[in-house]
Amino acid sequence: MFAFVVRRVTQALFVMLIISLVGFSIKSEIGDPVRDMVGERVTPAERELLRDKLGLNDPFVTQYLRFAKNAVQGDLGLSFFHKKPALAVIAAKAPATLELVFGAALIIIFISLPIGVFSAIYPRSAFSRFTMAFSTLGVSVPVFLTAIVLIYIFSVELNWLPSYGRGETVSLGGWESGFFTVDGIMHLILPSFSLASIMLPLFIRLIRSEMMEVLETEYIKFAWAKGLQRKRIWFIHAFKNTLLPVITVFGVQIGIMFAFTILTETVFQWQGMGFMFLEAVERSDISLLVAYLMVVGAVFVVVNTVVDIIYGLVNPTIRIAGRK
Repeated sequence: MFAFVVRRVTQALFVMLIISLVGFSIKSEIGDPVRDMVGERVTPAERELLRDKLGLNDPFVTQYLRFAKNAVQGDLGLSFFHKKPALAVIAAKAPATLELVFGAALIIIFISLPIGVFSAIYPRSAFSRFTMAFSTLGVSVPVFLTAIVLIYIFSVELNWLPSYGRGETVSLGGWESGFFTVDGIMHLILPSFSLASIMLPLFIRLIRSEMMEVLETEYIKFAWAKGLQRKRIWFIHAFKNTLLPVITVFGVQIGIMFAFTILTETVFQWQGMGFMFLEAVERSDISLLVAYLMVVGAVFVVVNTVVDIIYGLVNPTIRIAGRK
């Protein structure tokens, strides 16, 4: 098991190295930060002096090695626009994004599980057929279109829910949270449903297919032959064995949802990491962009690594297969 963990951690570090290299290499393609910092009244000589001071005229390898060395120490650079460490800017925006992802995850769990299980147990029912057809359509609809439709229905026409912003928040040790106020939760509903919409159909279909496959296994047939109660077979024997691959995929998709927050936060003016990323692109804030890519990449890699290790603990055949 120790060798398995070491391999997974080594792979994670290698992936992070690639992410940092790719993210840092795009800096020359997104504009000139000096121009955005000083405007048009500064002379070319003063601009070159500032570029030298910031290290922007150094060779690529020198800049990357300097960045990698500082990143290991927790320094992801200085935001050119905010005049603060990029990691501090991201940390200030992270609570909004984390709450959005957490809200979407709760929606996915509490909706996909019962619908997926019911569709597997009663695959020929009208509800199951409707769910499968609707989930196929749901996968094809982009997040921003779902967000616009939800805003039109629940904010414009019905006037039930707010259409933008985070609402009222409370400070919990520096963490600005909207989970503990009614207004904050009301503002969270539409963005969370919009973000969950791209993953929800996927998990409904995944749970249905996995449970239908489990229900056809020999030990389930043996349980029926023993005369066990239907609910015990469905929810103890079949459902428990359905969850393992579902949990694995869910862990991977949590990392992916961080990328989808960019569109959701833009539509709802949600002041999180995704909205910050678009502002950094407009301002050519290279350090902040690279820091964002590093943080999101780290979240994705860490989640995948933890899921792999947990899966290896639960299912020893994974460790054996990885050794071959």
